[in-house]
Amino acid sequence: MGKRAYNFNAGPAALPLEVLERAQAEFVEFQGTGMSIMEMSHRGAVYESVHNEAQERLLKLLGNPTGYKTLFLQGGASTQFAMLPMNLLTPGKKAGYVMTGSWASKAVKEAKLIGETYIAASTESEKFTRMPSQEEINVQDDTAYLHVTSNETIEGTQFADYPDTGSVPLIADLSSDIFCRPLDIEKFGMIYAGAQKNLGPSGVTVVVAREELLTAEVKNIPTVFRYSTHLSNNSLYNTPPSFSIYMVNQTLRWIEEQGGLEGIEEKNRAKANLLYEAIDGSGGFYSGVAQADSRSLMNVTFRLGSEELEKAFAKESEQQGFVGLKGHRSVGGLRASIYNAVPRESIEALVDFMNDFMKRNG
Repeated sequence: MGKRAYNFNAGPAALPLEVLERAQAEFVEFQGTGMSIMEMSHRGAVYESVHNEAQERLLKLLGNPTGYKTLFLQGGASTQFAMLPMNLLTPGKKAGYVMTGSWASKAVKEAKLIGETYIAASTESEKFTRMPSQEEINVQDDTAYLHVTSNETIEGTQFADYPDTGSVPLIADLSSDIFCRPLDIEKFGMIYAGAQKNLGPSGVTVVVAREELLTAEVKNIPTVFRYSTHLSNNSLYNTPPSFSIYMVNQTLRWIEEQGGLEGIEEKNRAKANLLYEAIDGSGGFYSGVAQADSRSLMNVTFRLGSEELEKAFAKESEQQGFVGLKGHRSVGGLRASIYNAVPRESIEALVDFMNDFMKRNG
């Protein structure tokens, strides 16, 4: 195997090397079956054992909470933007959305097609450079649920603490920061996440929710879009993305081996601190985008003094083996996505490059 890239892609993103190597060893023949996991029936006992084990590992990492169920769905978070209000935004109710950036905006846009919505808080006036505080979030009467985007990958912001919504279910898109740190699942009615950043490859979406939110029989939407359909069929109503689920199981096993969510958080904070210290210590050559108390552990966004310098940085970094450092096309700048599987060595190499680039261009 040749030298691996310094992978800072925003998603699909880096996977743990140990997981890739295990999958490689089992790719052609899985557990003596004479088949790859991708070739076998999802109705068979061998695949179902992998499927169920992934669900069990996931809930175990959350402390095996009582009354919560896990679904493996398809369509990414974008499908959940619609599926969520289709199932839970019932007549006479409205849905509250906390507007924190690009992905929150997409979520509320879909919900507006289904029913009545309102913005419970917004930081748009500050160009989404921070997350709102508990005091800024206004939950109205007759709210079916309050939706937050835990981590905005484009802006590089993240909730340090989640709002308390009382009896109103709190629902969160955790696509870009799920399992980057311990999570008190009992604060939430539901969480969902596309796997392709911290849980595995693209193709599967994880939903963890209180069972009562998944059992409502909504008769006026297609069967495949009802949470109850997938709950009653153990996420096997239609053919699941079996290889992606297998990879999620292997990634969850790897998280366990890192010391669980506590161990992962310790590593992630050390990585993020290394990078933010390089930005803050540059004397203004680099400047962070997110306000300090809302900085993301997963997506570090920063700017240089001019677009010309940023283009030069992106070009030279690519030549040095760094992948994915250009900021999202909608905002520009630079972004290093440092998800769970990005090793500390990659951040150290990036900091060395940043310091060298600054010496030559400062």
